[in-house]
Amino acid sequence: MKDSSISKFFEKNLKERLGVVAEFSNLSDEELKIIESATGGISFEQADNMIENAIGIFALPLGIATNFRINDKDYLIPMVIEEPSVIAAASKAAKIAKIHGGFHVEADQSYSIGQIQVVDIDVQSAIPKVIAASNEILALANSKSDTLSKLGKGVKEISCKDLKTDSGHMLIVELLIDVGDAMGANVTNTMCEAVAPLIQKITGGRTLLRILSNYSTKRMVNASVVFDKDAVGGEKVVDDIILAFQFAENDPYRAVTHNKGVMNGVTSVANATGQDSRAIEAASHAFTSKNGSYRSMTKWTKDNNGNLVGKFETPLSVGIVGGVTKHHPIAQICTKILGVTSSQELACVIAAVGLAQNFAAMRALATEGIQKGHMKLHARKENKI
Repeated sequence: MKDSSISKFFEKNLKERLGVVAEFSNLSDEELKIIESATGGISFEQADNMIENAIGIFALPLGIATNFRINDKDYLIPMVIEEPSVIAAASKAAKIAKIHGGFHVEADQSYSIGQIQVVDIDVQSAIPKVIAASNEILALANSKSDTLSKLGKGVKEISCKDLKTDSGHMLIVELLIDVGDAMGANVTNTMCEAVAPLIQKITGGRTLLRILSNYSTKRMVNASVVFDKDAVGGEKVVDDIILAFQFAENDPYRAVTHNKGVMNGVTSVANATGQDSRAIEAASHAFTSKNGSYRSMTKWTKDNNGNLVGKFETPLSVGIVGGVTKHHPIAQICTKILGVTSSQELACVIAAVGLAQNFAAMRALATEGIQKGHMKLHARKENKI
């Protein structure tokens, strides 16, 4: 079994750090050269193919968080972020979490939601027509992806909802699509556009928007962890962390900063592995507000032994095939470093890092304050510039 607890990893030089990561993840010499590249792993020509009007390459630091054990498997975690102390804090949190077995995470299957907006119709009379034609719509949508069809995936369900707006009622037809190990945006959009003319014909209305929803509530991930009370600093510190959580749970001004700390972990791993971090963040913030007010993304309590218990539930749409992961060498290497074999496993890793980072930030705030460790590392950075 691999062990992610690397002694004094922070004190090692670049060659030594790369050696540890290469051995842990079986990286080739060519992959090590790509990581060491001053261009961030891509040429200008590659950048020019990714976006329009490219003029250069903007690089961010790539680091490794150690000590993570997730679902009884050890991971070295690649993180792309410019903020000091985040990687060190996550690593320290993961080390404490190992005392009680690390992080336990479950992820749903990779279901994407596609939406087709239909206007200028009587919605209530149109819905039965769409439902009656579900098999025809399913067949047309699934014909647009040979890959998903061969894997037994693709569109699984058609549903409708009547949306009341200031412009009147509109019909929203939704496709529930099993996208496998892809994030699934492109195939979802393709399927929505393909079936829109058929839906228009069935309903007699006019289809307008045909696009996926990034509010991926069919791709939930649930993470939990127990932090030993003595390793945290004693039961008083545990109680103070819970008080800090209650502050965030009941005040949106605090919740925004609290959740930004969660996303420090989530987004940095998402960036490293080539995910759509904007979609991930939008979905997480929406889910946090689902009951009408903006609250903490995480929940913190204590168990009967006084240990701190953390939980994190969020929609998390990620993939290990297609998209940037297919075209960006560093994203491919970071995925290899993680050793994940499915989109669900990647989602589990990302959620665990978000929970770890949240704990680390709250523990610092509830004890010595955030600035002591943060500014120490910030000063180190300034002195090196």
